[in-house]
Amino acid sequence: MTQKNTLTFPSPSPCLNLPLFRIISDVSKKLNVQAYVVGGFVRDCLLKRDNPSMDIDIVVVGKGIKVARETASKLTPRPKVSIFRNFGTAMFHYKNMEIDFVGARKESYRKDSRKPVVEDGSLEDDQKRRDFTINAMAFALHPDSYGQFIDPFNGMKDLKNKIIRTPLDPDITFSDDPLRMLRAIRFATQLHFRIAPDVFKAMKRNHERIRIVSMERIVIELNKIMMADKPSTGFLLLDKSELLKEILPELDAMKGVETRKGIQHKDVFLHTIQVLDNISRKTDNLWLRWAALLHDVAKPETKKFIQGQGWTFHGHDYIGSKIVPKIFRRLKLPMNDRMKYVQKLVALHLRPIALATNEVTDSAVRRLLFEAGDDIEDLMSLSEADITSKNEKKVKRHLENFKIVREKIRTIEEKDAVRNFQPPVTGEDIMKTFDIPPSKTIGVLKDAIKEAILEGTIRNDRKEAYLFMIEQAGKMGLEVKNNLLENETETT
Repeated sequence: MTQKNTLTFPSPSPCLNLPLFRIISDVSKKLNVQAYVVGGFVRDCLLKRDNPSMDIDIVVVGKGIKVARETASKLTPRPKVSIFRNFGTAMFHYKNMEIDFVGARKESYRKDSRKPVVEDGSLEDDQKRRDFTINAMAFALHPDSYGQFIDPFNGMKDLKNKIIRTPLDPDITFSDDPLRMLRAIRFATQLHFRIAPDVFKAMKRNHERIRIVSMERIVIELNKIMMADKPSTGFLLLDKSELLKEILPELDAMKGVETRKGIQHKDVFLHTIQVLDNISRKTDNLWLRWAALLHDVAKPETKKFIQGQGWTFHGHDYIGSKIVPKIFRRLKLPMNDRMKYVQKLVALHLRPIALATNEVTDSAVRRLLFEAGDDIEDLMSLSEADITSKNEKKVKRHLENFKIVREKIRTIEEKDAVRNFQPPVTGEDIMKTFDIPPSKTIGVLKDAIKEAILEGTIRNDRKEAYLFMIEQAGKMGLEVKNNLLENETETT
């Protein structure tokens, strides 16, 4: 049996300042049960993190559901308690907190399943089933022992040493619940901790076990890695643990370099996670970070060596945009506007770079504004993050050129208002003017008007667009039957 490492903090620890804990304490005395706060809240409080976890786990040696109900009844406003009888758990939301109550339990697993066999247990049994020592620390809440710190696996020592360890044999820990391997990487990335060598070796041995975990659970951890201040740390660990090829084989395919005739291309995987770090310094937008992660996803597929040119990746922007929905669908990521946003940025990510390295024409800027729409700023940020050259002069030159592009965008937008513009002449206008039914002719004329505006041939103005339409229609043999412009003038 593990020797309990107990410690009483000064009257009591600041971690127990929440009034909620005093209420639970009173309830535990009334119901004659022992209750403890355990897990991420304790860890973050002891680390004095700026944004501590507000997911609070309460372990009850006895019936957690009854304690949850009684606690909720004493809160104002009274929260609704959700009960999960099959698991013996209950939870409710209160203010900015999610409070989970569970009866202390011990678990055992079958080799081919993530569904545990659950039995009632002691606090120590419950702590043993926790993923890592830093998440297995607890504070007692019963009045007779309020504030007692219970740390059977030396989690406090691991906090101080910034190390991720498992309470029990890591092979058993990861085989029981393979998601814990991703959680180890997530905590190492978020907290800037290192994973203990024996724990990491166990992760490599068990990496294929991740296949039994639902993609929804995997993506939750993956998104948390993505949202770390330096997500590349997590992706390097995913790679070294061999979990990357299980979860994101498209990224695994980016790894490595190839040399022909003395010409070598960069490691696309290392470049990609550097771009991800660069964008992460600028934004907390998860989907912009996903765009950074996937912007070069088609480079392995499009890589060619051409004599006289070297390595090329022609069309990787377009093909990459077609791969994005497949990845989102497999990972069970949202197949809605968020996916379309990532897809758009992947498709357009080379355009600002092309503008920044060539003479910036008004026409090119108009087209970029029209296609990027309200996402133009995010696209510019992604393209700037994509500059990862070790040549400082080259990076500086590119960034200076981006300033010129940004200024040109601002000027064109003020002058021409082409961002998300709607054609000043509609399909209905065309049908009424020439008295024709719906047909391909209407699409041809609408496209001609759009192109003329983007090229700067005409302004984004109804009168100019209408006159241009009549001119183009005349070349196609169409006659004006009803001049809408004259009618509008007369009405005015």
